[in-house]
Amino acid sequence: MTMNESRNPEGPRIGLFATCLVDLFRPSVGFSAVKLLEEAGCRVEVPMAQTCCGQPAYNSGDRADARDLARQVITVFEGFDYVVAPSGSCAAMLKVHYPELFEGDAVWKKRAEAFAEKVFELVSFLVDIRKLERVSARLDGSVTYHDSCSGLRELGIAAQPRALLGSVEGLALKEMKDSDVCCGFGGTFCVKYSDISNAIVSKKMANIDASGADLLLAGDMGCLMNMAGKLKREGSSVAVRHVAEVLAGMTEQPPIAGTTPKGGR
Repeated sequence: MTMNESRNPEGPRIGLFATCLVDLFRPSVGFSAVKLLEEAGCRVEVPMAQTCCGQPAYNSGDRADARDLARQVITVFEGFDYVVAPSGSCAAMLKVHYPELFEGDAVWKKRAEAFAEKVFELVSFLVDIRKLERVSARLDGSVTYHDSCSGLRELGIAAQPRALLGSVEGLALKEMKDSDVCCGFGGTFCVKYSDISNAIVSKKMANIDASGADLLLAGDMGCLMNMAGKLKREGSSVAVRHVAEVLAGMTEQPPIAGTTPKGGR
């Protein structure tokens, strides 16, 4: 697929589920997602009526509010060909847990299952559905990649981001030890069990620093903000970005949490 071919007005109609953290803390990830999807031949829309996916309520045991939010999201997005989110965590909520929320409700269960079939995390959608093999970005420096728990374990996302990162000119991937181990965020987990969360992210920080990479990447803003905060507090010079920003070549914004890169952009 070439870039000229990718801008096809007849391509699939995508509803971008921007996610709360991208919307409120890192809009550049949303713009990067739009650029990547358009270059992959998609027509992208960002519905203004979208809300939180309901994951905080769901993880806290508040099924009633989670169902209300799920109904809103399904209603807003079910008319699209695909629903794509730049977050494995939110995508897993929509794809895996929405159908579970409506057990015993035949009408909404059916709608949730049909909706779930259309939902994909951004990078997995680009690789697995659009069959994208290369991006046109460049980054002069080294990166290491953290496999966020929900994306890895619920959606099988691991090879896809690495495949596209391998096509970024100038980029060297330095795998960290235990890249597939939790960073300690876990949504409400880091609030309820802050001491345990801090111990987990401390081990993660040591592995990130030991990789020798300039830049830490991942596909979930919650994990990225958690790790960026710890790296900054400990005085690490490793910068932090969402993988979509690098794949889209949109690294003009400062890294997450104000960290400063050791080298490169």
